[in-house]
Amino acid sequence: MFLLLKPSRSTFLFTLAAVATAILLATPEAHAQTRTIVIDAGHGGYDRGGVPGQRIGEKALTLDVAQRLRRILQARGYRVVMTRDSDVFIPLGTRTSIANSNRGATFVSVHFNSATRSGANGIETYYYRSDSAALAANIHRNVVAIAPSENRGIRRRGYFVLRRTNIRGVLVECGFLTNPMEGRSILEANYRQTLADAIARGIQGQRAPISKPLTSGAALSAEVLSPTMSGPDFVKAAPRSKRRSSARHHRSSKKSSSSSKSKKKRSSQN
Repeated sequence: MFLLLKPSRSTFLFTLAAVATAILLATPEAHAQTRTIVIDAGHGGYDRGGVPGQRIGEKALTLDVAQRLRRILQARGYRVVMTRDSDVFIPLGTRTSIANSNRGATFVSVHFNSATRSGANGIETYYYRSDSAALAANIHRNVVAIAPSENRGIRRRGYFVLRRTNIRGVLVECGFLTNPMEGRSILEANYRQTLADAIARGIQGQRAPISKPLTSGAALSAEVLSPTMSGPDFVKAAPRSKRRSSARHHRSSKKSSSSSKSKKKRSSQN
């Protein structure tokens, strides 16, 4: 025998609230709010970053941009995890462990570039996993659009923090601290805020306001990643096997040439 009981007002309201919550979580906006971003501020502690004798240190500036980026993303409903939130040294293995403990998250490592040649300049972005290429493109183009710097392109590299993470990840080099013009810009708080805003737009997949051509000075391969991502900044390095094959061919040709010259010399002497 079944008894049909009239639900109480409190039960009805609780059920209504549960249904409303389920509908809300199913919307794209709510899905975006549940996403997790792991922000990795490069270097820290005894690891100052940069090249020997560099005037402007890197570690404090990467942390500043990372913290600004965190505030922007949190205000937009993202959950943010920092690999470091102060001037401490975090081993690379620990950084990747933090990233991998947040399943389904997105990993963004913030860096500034350095070179022994002060004329080196520009923005470059790295990725490793194939599912990170689009993210790298979004972030790169947004940062390049606001930077008074050249577009050095997007490259696929097996850096530790990209190779060892099990989630999609990008490492963005936000300019050269060793370049006088870029160094001055990076030291300005307003510019670092602009960098953080641009990275956030890239994470959200927003289109860059302008597009800059790839600098002719960047030593990049012209190989396009895919037909759907055309453009000179969608490039990757030639496979290592091809570089080795080319080097072997070069050495073989050189040896053959030397051998031929020796034979001619012996022939003339006879």
